[in-house]
Amino acid sequence: MLYQSTRSDHRVSDTAAILEGIAPDGGLYIDPTLAARPFDWQGCLALSPLGMAEAILSHLLPGFAGMGELVSRAYDGKFDSEELTPLVKVGNDFVLELFHGPTAAFKDVALSMLPQLVTAARTQEGVRDKIVILTATSGDTGKAALEGFHDVAGTGILVFYPDAGVSPVQKAQMVTQVGANVKVCAVRGNFDDCQSGVKRAFAALTGDALPAGCRLSSANSINIGRLAPQVVYYFIAYAALLRRGEIAPGDKVDYVVPTGNFGDILAGYFAKLMGLPVGTLVCASNANRVLTDFLETGVYDKRRDFLKTVSPSMDILVSSNLERLLFLASGGDSALVADCMRKLSSEGVYRFPDEAMARIRADFAAACCEEEDCLATIGRVWREQGYLCDTHTAVAMKAARDFKASRPSGRKTVVLSTASPYKFPAAVLKAIGGDLSGDEFAQMERLHEIAKTPIPRGLRGLKERPVLHTDVIDAKDLVNYVQRQLNDKGETR
Repeated sequence: MLYQSTRSDHRVSDTAAILEGIAPDGGLYIDPTLAARPFDWQGCLALSPLGMAEAILSHLLPGFAGMGELVSRAYDGKFDSEELTPLVKVGNDFVLELFHGPTAAFKDVALSMLPQLVTAARTQEGVRDKIVILTATSGDTGKAALEGFHDVAGTGILVFYPDAGVSPVQKAQMVTQVGANVKVCAVRGNFDDCQSGVKRAFAALTGDALPAGCRLSSANSINIGRLAPQVVYYFIAYAALLRRGEIAPGDKVDYVVPTGNFGDILAGYFAKLMGLPVGTLVCASNANRVLTDFLETGVYDKRRDFLKTVSPSMDILVSSNLERLLFLASGGDSALVADCMRKLSSEGVYRFPDEAMARIRADFAAACCEEEDCLATIGRVWREQGYLCDTHTAVAMKAARDFKASRPSGRKTVVLSTASPYKFPAAVLKAIGGDLSGDEFAQMERLHEIAKTPIPRGLRGLKERPVLHTDVIDAKDLVNYVQRQLNDKGETR
């Protein structure tokens, strides 16, 4: 299996693609033959969640030996639900809870698997170098990556998060992370500054710029090994609907996905290309509505104010994974994609051809949720359904309601819930009229008293853990910081 860069004809094996993370030309690796390769999606639906994961990942990454063992090591005993991502009925819709892993966020599904893929690829490719993972995070990816990679032999990990751009709970999860091979650093700026800096590091730190015995990779969804495991939970949701008699085999199901970097929703499109009867994929944006505007107009324009919202993991203006959809929608026109990415970098804007946009709109719809609507939705769902959702899930709940009102189809709707409400207790308490006194850890306990649901085990006792990471840098210094860490004989070496 050869994976191709979205920006050229450069191709590598799937194992090499995961080790590299990003192509040398700056493009993202993708399987250009995915839609043409047959997959027994119906047989897959009859399997257990881990069986589905093995079948799906073996199809997406056929170059890996022993996928069943890798899946077992990734998930056994790490999630508090045997379903991995249980489906809960809320009113007339269904919520796919993706937050039952060790860090209470959807990234756990992929980042429990990625370290297994990286270490297996390292062995199969005969690589002796240490693999250093560079990761930018808007809140959830960082902790999930740290949890997956800490103390994994042959790896190191550097995580960058926007200073004052994540919730106190998210920050505490990262800065208390233990592990001899980890380093966490705040960046004065926003997530796009972190993400752009990491991409610059990949471009700058090659060849002689890297210490001997060291190579870089990524845990962001620019790495196909991060994206592939996310396909699994679309199948899990569809199988659950079948088991409950909510749908008949072959019925289409709409999925509403809160997204900033576009990876979570792109995984649903991959599921559709593999045969799963996916109806419309509704891209739910918060007030940073760059994806909504793109899907509506065909113009991607990052030249706008960056808004800090109560759904910080979606506060993103450069949605990296959209590049893979551009490649697929253009029929694999890597020159077109490269030109769009060049314009985005140099001019801050590009227009995608109308014909290709029509193909995108056949599968995707756009919706957005303003700040006041997000909090109002949390309150409404709690009052009407007794279900407590976080600020990101609320964006999708509002989008689902609007989408069904504007385009009624009678299909079942699955809303992807990307984080536990306990990760954002201040905003959730405010939305339901709770007492906001004290810090976020006191608020977490108060939310627990109201909701009567368990605080995720990865969040319990978080306040008492010692802070181990205190570095803060300017965005312009990120590449130099990475180089210093690579040359150091400490955490990442």
